[in-house]
Amino acid sequence: MTIKDAMVLAAGLGTRLRPITNTMPKPLVPVAGKPMIDYTLDALKEAGVERAVVNVHHFADQMEAHLKSYDGLDILISDERDGLMNNGGGIVKGLTQLGRDTIFVMNADLFWVGETPGEPGNLEKLAAFFDPQTMDMAMLCVRIEHTTGHNNVNDFSIGPDGKLTRFRDDQSNPVVYAGAFAMKPEFLDDAPDDAFNINIYFDKAIARGRLFGMMMTGEWITVGTPEALPQAEAVIARHRR
Repeated sequence: MTIKDAMVLAAGLGTRLRPITNTMPKPLVPVAGKPMIDYTLDALKEAGVERAVVNVHHFADQMEAHLKSYDGLDILISDERDGLMNNGGGIVKGLTQLGRDTIFVMNADLFWVGETPGEPGNLEKLAAFFDPQTMDMAMLCVRIEHTTGHNNVNDFSIGPDGKLTRFRDDQSNPVVYAGAFAMKPEFLDDAPDDAFNINIYFDKAIARGRLFGMMMTGEWITVGTPEALPQAEAVIARHRR
């Protein structure tokens, strides 16, 4: 399966990244000379995505100008200037500009480097892994030792078949959610119209036995604070050598 549509969550305030985000939105903060969001957009484009909705709020004019100049994707804007919708509400609002085909959902400030050359990328593998007959959502996951800038908290436990449950300290096979998942839009058909957290639907999928994860390749990076920037750039430099 090739997934051609995506929703990119880019409307957050980036408060922990101040003072940098006092003058620009977090997704435009450069990491190793490249705006954070471009790592996400590049990954989508390389996976065969053709159209992406990006939500905007903080310094929305800067975001729109940057996205207008990005080549290779048809980018649509979901405007949240009037009020943030949280990640779940942001997805639902963005979906009104897309059809009913399977989509990727990604965060604009989480990305990875170090995929294996010559092999399909993480998103291509995720698209092939996702089976809407048995799954509500399929998400990329990563071992905590392959993260940079993370808070060292595991999110899920992964079973031998990829089925995910919420992580508890007495469970094995802990993984971190890597900020990208595939789903059919109809899974959110009963979602509220106002702001809500997408974790509600992660838990719904778990309760139905239909939340699955796939281990990604490479190093996963999040830049939540100014101190995390040099750490992220060191990892990127190592993989570029």
